[in-house]
Formats: sequence, C-alpha cells, structure tokens
Amino acid sequence: MKIVLSGGGTGGHIYPALALMNRIKEKYPDSEFLYVGTDRGLESTIVPKAGVAFKSVKIQGLRRSLSLQNLKTVYLMIKSISDSKKIIKAFQPDVVIGTGGYVCAPVLYAASKLGVPTIIHEQNSVAGVTNKFLSRVVDRICICFEDARDDFSAYPEKIVFTGNPRAQEVASLKESADLKEYGLKDEVPTVLIFGGSRGARKLNESFVAAYPFFKDKPYQVLLATGDVHFNAVEQEISALADHLDNVRIVPYIHDMPKLFKRTDLIVSRSGATTLTEVMALGLPSILIPSPYVTNNHQQKNAESLVKNGAAEMILEKDLQAQSLFDAINKLMTDEMGRKEMAFQAKQMGITDASDRIIDVILALKK
Repeated sequence: MKIVLSGGGTGGHIYPALALMNRIKEKYPDSEFLYVGTDRGLESTIVPKAGVAFKSVKIQGLRRSLSLQNLKTVYLMIKSISDSKKIIKAFQPDVVIGTGGYVCAPVLYAASKLGVPTIIHEQNSVAGVTNKFLSRVVDRICICFEDARDDFSAYPEKIVFTGNPRAQEVASLKESADLKEYGLKDEVPTVLIFGGSRGARKLNESFVAAYPFFKDKPYQVLLATGDVHFNAVEQEISALADHLDNVRIVPYIHDMPKLFKRTDLIVSRSGATTLTEVMALGLPSILIPSPYVTNNHQQKNAESLVKNGAAEMILEKDLQAQSLFDAINKLMTDEMGRKEMAFQAKQMGITDASDRIIDVILALKK
C-alpha cells in the first residue's frame, strides 16, 4: 500500500498523520509513505526526523482582507497544484490523506483531479477553511467531533466518524512518566497546567497570582509555562515570600502523554490533539480555550466535552487568580467528581481511530 500524507502548519495537523502512519505500518509493514508539506511549516523538520520521505510545495494562506498578497496566493495555488500532480504521478499512491492546513488544498485537489482516492481528516469540532473547500472534491471526510457534521452537511454520504489517530496511539502507551523527574511525589494527587506548546501568557499570569493559594493543599501542581515565558514566571515566583514544596515550574514537557498517565487533573487550552489525548485516557480537565484561533474552534471543542460532563471550562475573559484556583481546588477536593468527569471523558474517547481510518482506506481501494 502506497500512501501520500499531507498536513502542516501546526503539530495538531502533523502528529495525527504520523500516528496513522505508524499504525498502518504495524498492520501492513510493506506500506510506503510520502509526506507533502511546505518548507516553512513545522512538518519540514518533524516529518524528516520521523524518517518519512518528504516533498514540499510552495503555498500560502489566503488573507481575509483585501491584499495584493492574495494575488500571489492564487498564483502559488495554481503552481502548487501542478507541482503536486507531478509528485503524485511519480509516487503513484493508492490514496492521498490530508490532515489539515492550507498545504492540503493543492495536494488533495491535485489527487482528486488525477482520480486518486482522497480522504480529509478534520480534528476540530469546527471545520477549517481548507477542509471545507476540499469537501467538494474528496471521497471521504473523517471527523473527530459529531458537531463537525454541520460544516459538511452538503455531503453527508462522505462523512465517517473515526476519531483522531493520536487517541489510539496514546491509549496504547505502556510507559508513564516518573513524577520524581519533575521534583514531585509519586503518591500525591497531581494537577498539570499548560497552555499549549508555546504556553499562554494569561494562564501563566493567573497562576502566578494564584500561587500563594496552593500552600498546604493536599495535592501538587506542575505548570509548564512554555519556553518563551519561563524566565519571567520563574523570576516572579522567586520574588514571592513563600516558596511552596507542592508546586513546580518547567518550561516545556517533551512527552506529554506519558505525564498525562500520572496526572489527576489537566488544566489546559482545548486544542484538538490535547482533547483527543485527554478523552482517550479518561482524564478530568479544566479547559481554557484560546480566543486567538480561527472561528473560535477551541471554545467549540471545549463545549463538546462540557455538555457531556467530561470537562469544565473557563473562558479567557473570566480567567484570573481566584477563578483558576477555585476551579482547581473544587475538583482536587472532590474525588468522586473527578471520577465521574473522567468516566464521561473516557466515554467520548475513540481508541481505535487509526483502525477506523484504515477501514476507510481499504474500502476506497476496493
């Protein structure tokens, strides 16, 4: 089986593609893969490091306001479709799969025009612009949230609810992190707070202001600030009178899913990949959606969990020291409440997502 993968810009588009690839390799060791992205996106470094053949096309996103850059975007789109056709013809894939980001537009469009079976994978509860555009020409639309059906309502026959391949990858993890590596105690209930890979300034600021409230609590807290915020947060906390033994600050966590397995409560943004992992492992969470994303999709993601009792949500406009501490303390002193939330999260988790997508691939091959 030969497969072209495409997706870029953020890890949320890249890691699901790689998780799917790894599962396909487990089941079909002779499979061949080619990843098509851009030279400027994260995929240009992440994918080659994963040992996957990589080709690039030149494309940029469409500006939402009137701009001469949009003329360049149209030119690059036309050229990148032509370049994608050449790449696809040379590789001769059985299927082409797009996991999001504007690079998917020329790649999946070119494949459809060449008669190669095509699949798009939408990780969020609100579909991205590229996937909405491609929905007209692709063969199947794989979704992770039922709410996403509304954005593809013109093509109900194409939609397959599969979940996110990252869920299956995370659910199958055997190893977990050692809390002692973070200066924490193994036997103490643990809260993990993070604002995405780069951190979130408002979340960090609210936590610093709430820091004294965690004194003598029967649980411990680990905050991942994001590399760019770490020095400032560390200095602010060092300047405080009390230094708490049950709170630790780190810039970044390299293997988040392994740490998730040792965590009793997650406090985070509500990006699709994070929620996929939280649901797969059945973790209670307090979600603080980023308001700086397209179509406010993180809030829609969070609402999907909240309405099922699988999470609580604090909007960024309501986030401050007291609201953050109160939400954490309420759940960390209510074990039954956490267990119920964890159960509901687990019910929403799809732990065979890659296998479901493989079934879609095989059906299209036939």
